[in-house]
Amino acid sequence: MSVTDPIADYLTRIRNAAKAMHPYVDIPASNIKRKITDLLLEQKYIANYTNIDNGHQGLIRIYLKYVDGKPVFRELRRISTPGLRQYVNHANLPRIKNNMGIAIVSTSNGVMSAREAKRQNLGGEVLCHVY
Repeated sequence: MSVTDPIADYLTRIRNAAKAMHPYVDIPASNIKRKITDLLLEQKYIANYTNIDNGHQGLIRIYLKYVDGKPVFRELRRISTPGLRQYVNHANLPRIKNNMGIAIVSTSNGVMSAREAKRQNLGGEVLCHVY
């Protein structure tokens, strides 16, 4: 069965595993998912991740991070969907919860946080919010 929105599927798998208090979650790999995972690790929303070669496209094993028995993030929300793309210029990049969260943006220079895109004066497609 094909997935129409792989990024939404990626976020849902992480969200569901965190609610079930699983130590890790395996997700089918792609380049954009790896870049989003790098950002989540850089911002300390996940503990770690590894790439697993299964002979096909591979898997990303994400080790979830908890504080006092609760996931570090409160919400993972998909913003731009295949049916309604959300593009913004650098002046309109979102600030999430007074800079307590991050917006992940796909720009012409790759996937990065909204803060980094604003520093580089780049706009792009807002993929998701994490806080």
